[in-house]
Amino acid sequence: MRHLNAHRKLGRTSQHRNSMLRNLVTSLINARDERIVTTLPKAKELRPFVERVITLSRRARGLEGEDAAARSLHLRRQAASFFHTGNQGQTAAAGGRRGQPRPPRTAGIAALKRLFDELGERYKDRPGGYTRIIKLGRRDGDNAELAIIELVDNPREREAAASVSKRAKSATSGKKKSAKAGETKAAAGGRAGGRKDKKGEASGAGSKETDKAGSGGRRSKKTESTAAEKDTEK
Repeated sequence: MRHLNAHRKLGRTSQHRNSMLRNLVTSLINARDERIVTTLPKAKELRPFVERVITLSRRARGLEGEDAAARSLHLRRQAASFFHTGNQGQTAAAGGRRGQPRPPRTAGIAALKRLFDELGERYKDRPGGYTRIIKLGRRDGDNAELAIIELVDNPREREAAASVSKRAKSATSGKKKSAKAGETKAAAGGRAGGRKDKKGEASGAGSKETDKAGSGGRRSKKTESTAAEKDTEK
């Protein structure tokens, strides 16, 4: 029986594992392409972690009523526990390298802000399934299986879909233009052919008349010459 064995331990203690998942979800949300490369077990553990926090932002986006602001603040504070949003339990002069004070963690704050400002609006009509895992094969060296985990409906996918639709529209418009051009060419060819036929008939008739006229003239000259010869003989 697998009681209390729901998740992978990943060879780490609870504190180390939770800190690693917080770093991963911060990197995923702050990434420019909204995707990161990690090992497959980490990606599978990160998926429910990041989807829970996106669900909190969806709930905050859909709140209505007089107490919507207070409930939204409560959901934001719940989501803040999924990020490193500050140096809890540390004084300003403690903990830095070589005695220097540790700087505040701003990546988690930026991720939390983007989560509630942008991702909550993007996924407000999507009931779950905000991430996608793509296997990459095994890594050289330790033979670990790698994977890409990314957010769905990211800007890269929207740009690709827009370019595909644009190409499809241009292709259909090009086909329509070519069909119209073919029709106009066929109509123009028919009109030109009619003009050529009329011109040919007219020119043919004129050439026949000139041939007849020319032939009649030569015959008349011959008859006149023969008549003159007969008169001289007499």
